[in-house]
Amino acid sequence: MTNNDELAAKIRLMKNFGFSGYDNVVYIGTNGKMTEVCAAMGLTNLESVDDFVTINRRNYHAYREGLAGLPAIKLIEYNERERCNFQYMVVEVDEETAGVKRDALVAALQSHNVLARRYFWPGCHNMQPYRSFFPHARLLLPETERLAARIIVLPTGTAVDEEKIQRICRIIAKNLK
Repeated sequence: MTNNDELAAKIRLMKNFGFSGYDNVVYIGTNGKMTEVCAAMGLTNLESVDDFVTINRRNYHAYREGLAGLPAIKLIEYNERERCNFQYMVVEVDEETAGVKRDALVAALQSHNVLARRYFWPGCHNMQPYRSFFPHARLLLPETERLAARIIVLPTGTAVDEEKIQRICRIIAKNLK
């Protein structure tokens, strides 16, 4: 609640992707709505959440083992004392040590049908409408810029097993200089 009409208008825009009319984004925003079908699927998946976490944890350990000997590749570690779902397998590429650009490594993985992608790329601050509202954000976020240029997310989940992870790790190793 607010008695500030300008603030209320901004909040209304923010809760619907910043849309003002059809396909007209005029402000920063998000959309947290969920369709009934997505909600039903989410509720159904809750029955198997422990299995999903177990599989993701197994995959995390397989990646950690498979990438351990590659100094140019750093798997972002999970603190296993904390409760988490091990949902993302994020690696940081040290391009200087690797002798290959992050994007070339992503392209090599994709050429082998590995669904790897640049992660957090581009940063939200580099996309519209954020870029227009905060044009100097990249100057204020040097660490975000540095990391966004180095990060890859690797596939995980129930469709990925230890054999596939070993294959992915071999592809990565083969493409390092």
